[in-house]
Amino acid sequence: MFNYHRKLKVAAPGYRDSDLSRREFLMWTAASAVGASVGRVSFGAESTPSMKNGIPYNELGSTGQNVSRVGLGGFHMGKASEKEAIEIVRTAIDNGINFMDNAWDYHEGRSEIYMGKALRDGYRDKVFLMTKIDGQTKKSAAKQMDESLTRLRVDYVDLMQCHEVIRMGDAERIFGSDGAFEALMEAKKAGKIRYIGFTGHKSPAIHRQMLDTAMKHGFKFDAVQFPVNVMDAHHESFQKRVLPRLVEENIGRLGMKPMGGSHILESKTVSPTECLHYAMSLSCNVVITGCDSMKILQQALDAARTFKQLSPDEMAALEAKTASVAKEGEFEKYKTSEVFDSTARNPEWLG
Repeated sequence: MFNYHRKLKVAAPGYRDSDLSRREFLMWTAASAVGASVGRVSFGAESTPSMKNGIPYNELGSTGQNVSRVGLGGFHMGKASEKEAIEIVRTAIDNGINFMDNAWDYHEGRSEIYMGKALRDGYRDKVFLMTKIDGQTKKSAAKQMDESLTRLRVDYVDLMQCHEVIRMGDAERIFGSDGAFEALMEAKKAGKIRYIGFTGHKSPAIHRQMLDTAMKHGFKFDAVQFPVNVMDAHHESFQKRVLPRLVEENIGRLGMKPMGGSHILESKTVSPTECLHYAMSLSCNVVITGCDSMKILQQALDAARTFKQLSPDEMAALEAKTASVAKEGEFEKYKTSEVFDSTARNPEWLG
């Protein structure tokens, strides 16, 4: 079995957000020149935005796929009853959200089962469907992919992602001999998946290592998922250290945790709408937000329909409101604790 604790190291000693290499600095400032400010790229410079039922759309990286800039998170949806979960999914789709997020491990498969039922009756053809696997060996990855397809009641998903890349050793294991990457490529060849990505929430250094490892193997990811929110700029910042590179390489950018799993709202510094508008003003193609009730879904729909790109001053003002409580990552617990690390609690999922 894979030893989770042996691979726990997440970043180089003494790492700071200010420790940018010259190449990263140039990428960062280039992003600033294109858009409003550092890490905040105008979508007009990348693609022509479109609308559906008042929901803004754009192209997902270089895939050619048009996706809603707000996506429905699978974890929170799985916390609802089956009836309400189906209503949440179908209402989101009917109102213009087409990006569906999920994962093999969410609520022991319940989230995928609920979504699979919701996507019947013609709804599957209306969405860009994504799910994630934890398995890092070829055998475990292949098994989890097949289980996800069964639960979702589909022959294929649009995007399959390696979930929780949160340890410095994960990239080597995924791309190693008999690693998950081999299973992903075989699944793609078999028509079970269209695009491949990875997710993580722990450290920008780990994301960069995963991208570098893929490059060494002659592979470019179609999408990458990472946290984006009003506190990220102050601590282990993905928007400073990862986002500019993804923009430069035109890799699909999936923002998650715009409210830090609700912890950021507990700081009493910003509102849900401010959180969503801030995240949407970054250069993410999709901002995935969790909705465990129809009330929260409506909140997300309202935020998407009222969205206008925030100015540099407006972005800076929101960052200033959160600065005093964000420096140590107290409200970004996915970076600073194991609260969000499901594979730490269940290392056998890694294979």
